[in-house]
Amino acid sequence: MAADADEGDYFVREIERKNGCTLKVKQCYLGDVGCVVWDAAIVLAKYLETKHFYDPSSGVNVWAGKRVVELGAGTGVVGLMAATLGAAVTVTDLEDLQTLLRVNIQENQALISSGSVTAKVLKWGEDVSDFRPPPHYVLMADCIYYEQSIVPLVESLKLLSGPETCIICCYEQRTEGVNPKVERQFFELLQQNFDYEEIPSDKQDPEFSSPDIHILLIRRKV
Repeated sequence: MAADADEGDYFVREIERKNGCTLKVKQCYLGDVGCVVWDAAIVLAKYLETKHFYDPSSGVNVWAGKRVVELGAGTGVVGLMAATLGAAVTVTDLEDLQTLLRVNIQENQALISSGSVTAKVLKWGEDVSDFRPPPHYVLMADCIYYEQSIVPLVESLKLLSGPETCIICCYEQRTEGVNPKVERQFFELLQQNFDYEEIPSDKQDPEFSSPDIHILLIRRKV
């Protein structure tokens, strides 16, 4: 997609924060899976705002000053939410999605006061020295998708995460075609180096959750 893409190439998805301000996320009419805001991304974005992480009335903000990397960011909605909550975020995806990421960062810059967000290219399984020291959090929404990307994805999780890193993975469980097999492969590989637990629905955003969308907390085995 050209950097000077017409406004007509985009349509906007709005995600309202609890404080009333609204993230405006542009999506592309044309393009691959990275160009739209998937439901799992919204479920994860809204989870970052739940009381456990963010409760201004009692002074809780887990995100303030934390280093966060989002994998397979696509439109960048999850990373943008974390940045508006005060995190120092790097949203990552392949080269051809950088334009869309930069457009969305620019579009929402005014909502980001104490946090920050930058876009970088990260190809799964490749060098992560740009992302050192290990981030406090790695965020990923709907990345368990392509069979050929499972091995490099888990490799990236291993390369990125230190002993303190918490990976928050949100994915929509899909029952058709190759999807169940891909999920199975992901979890088999993951378990070699990581432990994980599922977040129950009552700990998720009451409005933005769904029985077939799962949120996992994943940490390196000690």
